[in-house]
Amino acid sequence: MAELRRRFDVTVLPPSRAGGPLADRVPAAVLASTEVLVTELDEVDDATLDLAPGLRLVVSCRANPVNVDLAACARRGIPVATTPGRNAEVTADFTFALLLATVRHLSSAERWLRAGNWSESDVFESYEKFTGIGLGGRMLGILGGGAVGSRVLRRARAFGMTVKVYDPFLPADAFGEEADVVDLDEVLSTADIVSVHVPLTPDTEGLLGRRELALLRPDAYLINAGRAAIIDEGALREVLREKRIAGAGFDVFHREPLSPDDELFGMDHVTLTPHIAGSSADVVVEHSRIAVEAITAWGDGRPIPGLAAAPA
Repeated sequence: MAELRRRFDVTVLPPSRAGGPLADRVPAAVLASTEVLVTELDEVDDATLDLAPGLRLVVSCRANPVNVDLAACARRGIPVATTPGRNAEVTADFTFALLLATVRHLSSAERWLRAGNWSESDVFESYEKFTGIGLGGRMLGILGGGAVGSRVLRRARAFGMTVKVYDPFLPADAFGEEADVVDLDEVLSTADIVSVHVPLTPDTEGLLGRRELALLRPDAYLINAGRAAIIDEGALREVLREKRIAGAGFDVFHREPLSPDDELFGMDHVTLTPHIAGSSADVVVEHSRIAVEAITAWGDGRPIPGLAAAPA
C-alpha cells in the first residue's frame, strides 16, 4: 500500500467476506472516480462497471478471476490482471503435509490418542494400528504440472520419490530427469500416491470418473488439495466406501462446508481438512506484490503481467 500511495491516490474499503457486486456496497462517487479496482472476493459485474466510466484496469487477487465479468470488461476495453501463483508455494507445502498425514495416519492416531486409548497394558497397539508407508522409492503421480504441481514435484524428489506427471500441455521431457510426463492411465495405474493439481475447466471437470478411479491400485493413496470437481463425487465415494484404495486426503469438497453427518467423517482411512491449503499470510504478501507490479506496469505504460484472457 505504501508503494502504491507514492504514485497514486488510493481509497481502501473493508473487503467483503461474502462477496457480492461492488456496486452494492461501494459509494457511487468512489466508483465514478476510480481508474483501477483491486478485489479478491467482491464481484466486478456489469452494474459495477456502469458506475465506473473511468475504469482502466481491474486486478483480481486470484489466479482465476472468477469474481470478474471478463466479457463485460472486454466489451469496455478494460484489461483484467490476475495474481498467478500467489498461493503456489504454500499450497505445495500443504499438499505434502496432507500427503504425509494421510499415509502415516496422523489424524486417526491423534484422535485415538486424545480419546485416551494408549494404555500401559498394550503400548504397542498404536504401532500396529497406525502402520504407514515411507516415501523414499515410492512413485508419486501428479495430475497437472503447473505452478503447484511442479512445486509438489520438487518436494517429492527431496523425499526420494520417483515422479510421473500427467499434463497434456507439457512435452514428455518438460521436467528432464526429475519426472516423466506420461498419459493419465499410466499415472493412475502405477502410482503409489496420486495428487490432483489440474485447473478446473469444462475439460477437466470429472476427469477422474469410475473408469479412471478403477485404475488405482488397492494400496494406492489419493490426495486432493486442488479442486473437488476434478473427481466425480459419486465414483469417489463408492471407491472410499468400499475401501478399494488404501486411503485418501482431501482439503476440498463438492459441497462446502461439509454436512456434520457426512459419511466421510466416519472413514478412518480418509484425512480431512477444511479448505485451508492457501491459508497463509504469505499468500496475502505474494498477491499484494503481484498486484502492485501489475498496477505500476499500467501506470508506466508497460505491458501488464498476468492478464486474463478475454472470453472468446
